[in-house]
Amino acid sequence: MVPIALLLWLSAETAVYAAVARHLFDASWSTAGLIALAALLAVRAGIVAVTWAFASAYASPARPLPFGERVRMVLGEYLAFVMSFVVVMPFERLWMPPDRLRPCSRPLLLVHGYACSRGVWWRLRRELEAAGHTVASVSLYPPYTSIGKLVPQLNQRIEEVCQATGAEQVALIAHSMGGLVCRSYLARHGVRRVERLVTIASPHAGTELARIGIGRNAREMVPGSLWLKDLAAENVPVPTISIRTPHDNYVMPQDNQRLPGALDLELDGIGHLALLYAGRTAAELVRACR
Repeated sequence: MVPIALLLWLSAETAVYAAVARHLFDASWSTAGLIALAALLAVRAGIVAVTWAFASAYASPARPLPFGERVRMVLGEYLAFVMSFVVVMPFERLWMPPDRLRPCSRPLLLVHGYACSRGVWWRLRRELEAAGHTVASVSLYPPYTSIGKLVPQLNQRIEEVCQATGAEQVALIAHSMGGLVCRSYLARHGVRRVERLVTIASPHAGTELARIGIGRNAREMVPGSLWLKDLAAENVPVPTISIRTPHDNYVMPQDNQRLPGALDLELDGIGHLALLYAGRTAAELVRACR
């Protein structure tokens, strides 16, 4: 659902930009296409800039980054945003072929975050498979519904993966809002099917950026929401690792990624989406899933 919606949106947006260029500047079709591409990328740069503005306004204490390192971090996050929402997810079938499930004792199940699909895992899935793991993924939809309404889909996928691999349990690896979906699953279904949980940049205590988000799930991720308070009352019943970045540009205050009772792993100098493409993240996941 998300890949199709993104592809349609990108097509319509590009067509509008090209038509405006043709009308206002009397540009040729080739020039109009280049202008449309530049406008598309500029809008994405603006979106990323908004996230960094929020991150600065609600920043938790963190190591100050030298200018050059900060520039590399912001640029890396922009490239990760473009890669995810312009290159990969709209063309998910090219980047993420069906899961290669085989008999194993503990498959890994990757759970994406807000407004995303399984396509965001293409890089980390490759790294985890190269390390010898059997890796499954799931796309949860619709993208802007209540987090709790996504739990039955996760439950169904866990059962499918266990049946296909012969495993009794899976290890859940979740990015961003996916960590909240997994915690909600554990609160409802317990530990019978889950051996461990690894969250990556998950807003365990919410994020201020959710105040301008779309959908019921965004309202639930606002710090202090009733949904988050109810979830916080449930202890996470499996060994849990929280991989986080103190320079996150989607979860802020950034300390809201911390989860009581979880092993806390900090990767600094990296943005929220860039974690999905970072070699450091892959290395930590391989260690966490031994």
